[in-house]
Amino acid sequence: MSAFQNVTVVGAGAWGTALAATARRAGRTTRLYARETEVADAINAGKGNTVYLKDVPLPDGIVASADLGDAVKDAEAVILVVPAQFLRPTAEALIRVLPKGAPVVLAAKGIEQGTQKLMSEVAEETLPDYPIAVLSGPSFAAEVARALPAALTLASTDEALGKQLIDTLAGPTFRLYQSSDLIGAEIGGAVKNVLAIACGIVEGRGLGDNARAALITRGLAEMVRLGLAKGATRQTMMGLAGLGDLVLTCNAMQSRNFSFGYALGQGKTPEDILADRVAVTEGVTSAVSVTELAKSISVEMPICDAVHAIVHQGRDIDTAMTMLMARPLTFE
Repeated sequence: MSAFQNVTVVGAGAWGTALAATARRAGRTTRLYARETEVADAINAGKGNTVYLKDVPLPDGIVASADLGDAVKDAEAVILVVPAQFLRPTAEALIRVLPKGAPVVLAAKGIEQGTQKLMSEVAEETLPDYPIAVLSGPSFAAEVARALPAALTLASTDEALGKQLIDTLAGPTFRLYQSSDLIGAEIGGAVKNVLAIACGIVEGRGLGDNARAALITRGLAEMVRLGLAKGATRQTMMGLAGLGDLVLTCNAMQSRNFSFGYALGQGKTPEDILADRVAVTEGVTSAVSVTELAKSISVEMPICDAVHAIVHQGRDIDTAMTMLMARPLTFE
């Protein structure tokens, strides 16, 4: 099966724009749906994404549109890159205009609040006649948009479709590894954002590198427990979409979640931090949905619980850290 030639990216945030640039560099006819008309106009005028990806040049030939039907009318494959909590309404709008049978690649990282459903579970409900794949892994949007090297996981239960999608998007600086484990790819992408907030708090509070290493390691254990309970494979959790994404997000101020945690550790309130941001900080909402999901299936996730308590329940950071250190001693 040959690569798809007409690709539409739905969602013109930083990551969606970077993936549109990637598809275009791979030689695909690329359209990008932007909710904001000014974003579409700027991209079409050759100015790049002046709202969500400033000062990053984009390859020529990306056609942006603020009309969803126009953006997907010729799509052979769609990459859906809206924030996790907006996936359901976007998919409900998409099904009315998307060409029949076009595969949908989910690139949002999160778990739906209220239902505790993974993005693929939401897509299966809202787009029942469309093949679903998941793209996840360590990837800062600005670096991918600049064509710096990156490696990610593309998961699909249809092996042939997975290979076709990889052939569609892969390039000299964008390497994709194939997987059949959608659940593992999604759990890794959602949980790492919550853990990145915890690591940012440690950095902002000046608690040291030892503490951050402990959080990453024990956070990985939480991620693996939740993934296995949901049916993921350990191999996926220890790969790019799990450990790889966790290491990246927990160690760089480029990460919106890490920088959010850092600001918390410096004493700022969640409300003040978010008020200064344009882009969504997924870990803030994922802290709720991850802990709700874990509780519903009896998975213990004390670090994620602590982040949820700090961000949403006003718990004092020092108290939360003391409670984590005072947990019963046990085998690793």
